[in-house]
Amino acid sequence: MIDDNYIDNFVTRRILESSNFAEEIIVSQSPAEAIRLLRDGDIIPDVIFLDIRMPIMSGFEFLQEYDALPINKNDIKIFMLSSSLDPTDMKESLSNKYITQFIHKPLTVKALEEICP
Repeated sequence: MIDDNYIDNFVTRRILESSNFAEEIIVSQSPAEAIRLLRDGDIIPDVIFLDIRMPIMSGFEFLQEYDALPINKNDIKIFMLSSSLDPTDMKESLSNKYITQFIHKPLTVKALEEICP
């Protein structure tokens, strides 16, 4: 998860844990830190839940940096997880080649079931 909001991270983590969604959940409150972890090979995620609106680096700016990373991106699914109701954010998310789906916060068990039947 890449999100600067502690409460959102807490809620999302609880949903993921209660659904047995992943063996390990890594939270980065900084997109720049997440880029470093990916670049250095410290993490190789199957799924990334990415927020849009964050200070210093937005989710879209993260995606630009992510694009330049010399890693295999074929097996990583990125879900934009945002509370944004801005249609421009949704359109930009869905037009990005790395975004699998836009999901409105908060993450729910039903949304998880829809992405991983």
